[in-house]
Amino acid sequence: AEAAKVVWPTRREVLLTTLMVFILSALAAVFFSLVDLGIRTALFAIIGT
Repeated sequence: AEAAKVVWPTRREVLLTTLMVFILSALAAVFFSLVDLGIRTALFAIIGT
């Protein structure tokens, strides 16, 4: 009975939010990869290994 009171999202809303999650996940992956590369490069420059 409680499920009948729920306002379910439309198909378009589900697709858009899913797409946004994928895009933001990809952007976060690129960002953290670049941060990792920068830190690694800086450490190699400092330590010289």
